[in-house]
Amino acid sequence: MLRRLALAPIELAVVVATSGWLYLVRPGGLPGPRIALALPLDELAKHASVPLLWYVAVWAAAAAVLGLAARWAGVERLTASVALAATTLLLLDVLTGVSIAIVRQIPARDGLHAAMRLSAVYVAALVVGIAAGLLANTRKRARRAPAVTATFVAFAGAMQLLHTVLPGRSEGLLRALAPDGIGPLARASGAFVALALLYAARGLARRRRRAWQLAVAVSVLSVGLQVLHGLARSTPVAVVVLILLVTRRDDFSLPGDETTRMLALKRAAIAAATVAVYGCAAIWLNRLSADQPFTLHFAAREIVRGLLGLNSRGSAHLAGAFGQWFPLSMTILGLATTTWVVAAWLAPWRHRLQQDARDRELARDLVHAWGADTLAPFVLRHDKSYFFAEDRRAFLAYRVVGGVAIVSGDPIGPPAALAELVERFVDYAHTRDWRLAILGASERWLELYRAHGLHALYHGDEAIVETASFSLDGRAIRKVRQSVHRLAKAGYAVRMLKPSEIDAHLRRELTQITESWREGQPERGFVMSLDALFALGDDDANFAVGVDAEGHAQGFLHFAIAQAISALSLSSMPRLRASTPNGFNEWLICETIAWARAHGYERVSLNFAPFAALLAPETELGRLQELQRQALLHLKGRFQLDNLLAFNRKFFPRWERRFIVYERRRDLPRVGIAALAAEAYLPFQR
Repeated sequence: MLRRLALAPIELAVVVATSGWLYLVRPGGLPGPRIALALPLDELAKHASVPLLWYVAVWAAAAAVLGLAARWAGVERLTASVALAATTLLLLDVLTGVSIAIVRQIPARDGLHAAMRLSAVYVAALVVGIAAGLLANTRKRARRAPAVTATFVAFAGAMQLLHTVLPGRSEGLLRALAPDGIGPLARASGAFVALALLYAARGLARRRRRAWQLAVAVSVLSVGLQVLHGLARSTPVAVVVLILLVTRRDDFSLPGDETTRMLALKRAAIAAATVAVYGCAAIWLNRLSADQPFTLHFAAREIVRGLLGLNSRGSAHLAGAFGQWFPLSMTILGLATTTWVVAAWLAPWRHRLQQDARDRELARDLVHAWGADTLAPFVLRHDKSYFFAEDRRAFLAYRVVGGVAIVSGDPIGPPAALAELVERFVDYAHTRDWRLAILGASERWLELYRAHGLHALYHGDEAIVETASFSLDGRAIRKVRQSVHRLAKAGYAVRMLKPSEIDAHLRRELTQITESWREGQPERGFVMSLDALFALGDDDANFAVGVDAEGHAQGFLHFAIAQAISALSLSSMPRLRASTPNGFNEWLICETIAWARAHGYERVSLNFAPFAALLAPETELGRLQELQRQALLHLKGRFQLDNLLAFNRKFFPRWERRFIVYERRRDLPRVGIAALAAEAYLPFQR
């Protein structure tokens, strides 16, 4: 506390000493603009201005002292930046205002007002605030700090845009709040600055480093233009924006997509070429409207002034209608190309499906060795990317839809390696600003997911038939038994085939059955189906083809093989609607179970029944669960929810609960839409 109290006299001494040094040491011959009335006591001698470079250098040294003092006092970075910048502004305003009042022999109040309109006061405060933000202590990152910074930047950008487009002079509350107040060049560039800030705000809320870089760059431009071309009552807002961005720089650490760097450069080159060609061609074609001969220098000057909006009321060198519309068209073209290039630079990470032969073979080997789940074989779809552990002993399969990384089932690999794998993938997704969801997660790993801040939501039940205990005996299963006997009497037979055993003729038949069954609809499924009938080899898939008495295929079951647990997982079950008798699928499943038992497979996984525990509850439901059940009953016709449940219950399976794992409750609508798109229930799948 004593150190913090000591910070006030230290700052007073530094501000007074720095002002004195500027009077004592006056370098000559420095190039560049000058700061007016930096030495107000020398106004009558006409030596009151100071080179901008020298002024910034002197105050940078003073600011470094104040920043180190704030660090010594233990003041937090943002607090130190705002407090030191504000107090420096007030102290300099008092010193400069009193000096102006003495020199001009005016009331002190008028002197203070005059001081507040000087660039020197704001430049010093800005340098001190930035130095404190660079040198003072940092506190643990605040969770909502990026959102607060983004909101402030967006507000500044919106006010800037309104200030730029609204007619009239820079007066009133709205214009006082805008980051740029006066100055022709400052106002002309205001639209570009505003659009860039508004674009950057969204990236700032998502902690993007590129968005921070863009916001800092345009804020420096905005403040620089105000310093060089005139201040307004809004200048403190512009200064605070820049200080806030520098102070909270550590909040914005997420990198951008590396591949978009070249995209932004390409767009910038195309934009520059387009502007140059359009501008030169338009001026040359209308050269008779110009008051001087066409030259590249003349064309470049008119193009630049048009881009900056300096000729918004018409060009002084271009006559007639062309002189009115050409500068406006250049301004519009400049805004459009700026938006185009900035959008490429701030574009979110794009998911690019990568599945090379080496990774696919490794994933296949891991599924064979560690795929201890009936959903494990389905990660071998071609539309999934693989994320491997650092030692490549474990992996998970995922796909990004609408900014949501949808993981297909549980990770696969040695149990000891899965915790690190999940942690690395969570960080990987966050780095790319993806939300995370796991579809078809089993109860086995829910605690692992919760340990990484994830939540689970019940999704449904998977029907698993134990081949050793399955029987067609008994009254309860008599309808299925009757279907089996009826089709056997009609001459139907089942052919259990490996993919390599299917000849070209039968392959065409199975393909036609699949297309007829879908009736033009896309192949649905992401977590519990394969994306192609013949994508897997003999070790990973099997077909149960039902043929009629003439030997023609009428339908089939396609199974993925989970070798690690000796199981068959049903992928699809298409059939010819017009010619297959009732009970065809039940007969095929029973025949498959019998074959699986004879060939050493312990279980057969059937269709997944979404929300089975809610649609057919075995216990009393709570009020919220009852509301969920009623909502699901309204949707059952669209998604055939109860039909799947009724079909699966015919075989008296063991039910295994499946869950959707997600990060935050507010992400659930987004996750739900992405999941439906991935499963092909929506028109788009990206």
